[in-house]
Amino acid sequence: MPRADDLMLRDAHALATGKRLNQNHLDNSRALRAAREALALTHEGGDADLPIAEHREAIMGALQSHRVIVVSGETGSGKTTQLPRYALAAGFGRRAMIGHTQPRRIAARAVASRIADLCGVTLGEGVGYAVRFDDRSAPNTLVRVVTDGILLNALQRDPLLLDYEVIIVDEAHERSLNIDFLLGYLKRLLDKRDDLRIIITSATIDHERFAAHFGDTRHRGFGSWLPRNPALRRYGGRNR
Repeated sequence: MPRADDLMLRDAHALATGKRLNQNHLDNSRALRAAREALALTHEGGDADLPIAEHREAIMGALQSHRVIVVSGETGSGKTTQLPRYALAAGFGRRAMIGHTQPRRIAARAVASRIADLCGVTLGEGVGYAVRFDDRSAPNTLVRVVTDGILLNALQRDPLLLDYEVIIVDEAHERSLNIDFLLGYLKRLLDKRDDLRIIITSATIDHERFAAHFGDTRHRGFGSWLPRNPALRRYGGRNR
């Protein structure tokens, strides 16, 4: 029996639920997992002048020890471009992608392009995006920027969202119907996936309301990071 950590997340879940995979499938999964691990993405530097930079280690620590965290910072603080890179530095994105939602197609393309530049890769390879009628991602994509609608549509074929091990919900303060539905679904999904991490980010956000929404389930951790207060406040319990 292969080690679950050596396989792509979707295949590890399949084996855990008793599904039989042939040897060729397992070999391909191991090879893709290894190739993604070897992909050289730059996840340090490029943020020295951004307010979020001084909180890098605190945010990475929160992501490793909590299943849900909120990152709140003023517009221009670096949340959108740096959080996926911090997730990469914390060890995520190899077994499955880091999904990063944006409310609009133009924003999704622009954010993906900027992150790819910072990571030193070609857009569509290590960093990609998917919007309506335009998908620039590949099997070795570690960070995928998508519109809220694209992620919701993915639920029809993949209710557990096994293509992702981290989901970043950006611009949560907009409270569109898509975002509200997505946040409700993700809360329920946490009960089915112990390996899922969620980051909610916004320039203006009601931390207590999100704590009440996500922090009322056993074994669920919830952290909040504030730009003027580097101390990490924790709601709920730590992971098992």
